[in-house]
Amino acid sequence: MKAHTKETQSAISPDSAISLLREGNKRFLENKKANRDLLEQVRDTASGQYPFATILSCIDSRVSAELIFDQGVGDIFSARVAGNIVNEDVLGSIEFACKLAGTKVVVILGHTACGAVKGACDDAKMGNLTILLNKIKPAVKAVTEPAEADLRSSRNLDFVNEVAEKNVQLTIENTRRMSPILREMEENGEIKIVGAMYDVLNGKVTFIA
Repeated sequence: MKAHTKETQSAISPDSAISLLREGNKRFLENKKANRDLLEQVRDTASGQYPFATILSCIDSRVSAELIFDQGVGDIFSARVAGNIVNEDVLGSIEFACKLAGTKVVVILGHTACGAVKGACDDAKMGNLTILLNKIKPAVKAVTEPAEADLRSSRNLDFVNEVAEKNVQLTIENTRRMSPILREMEENGEIKIVGAMYDVLNGKVTFIA
């Protein structure tokens, strides 16, 4: 499999970009990685890069976007921060990826059993992590069930996973609200901004409608 060129990138629509990611995760699940020469892709991309997707995911060691979507050198931009939240720096990076480098989809990728989400559920406090977890707390508040305080903690994995998915949805809303550039590109049909959840138990990515 060759690295993407300007021509192959231009031929990809936002919907087909999502399809490419779905197909990649299917290969990952079936342990049938695409036949690619990574060093050849290094040489092919030495003079320029033409990724088709931008993935914002958590720093969790189990959630490497290149691996779980079976992508090679030059295929995707990968932005990673605990809890897959957005701030000005992350949004600036995504704006570059879409507006200047031509990617066709932005995927906000959460995952089950997320440590950052657990920390927000437990109101953990530790240095700069406290500031980051505050950005996830709106998702904790938005998940209203269960109402019992003793069930709204990291010990309740179902609750944690619901908060993680809600956090993806709120991050999409924040992306559109905080970035007029990305919002306009989406409105014009140049890109799609979508959410997905990765299951650390089985490796499956589920796109959120």
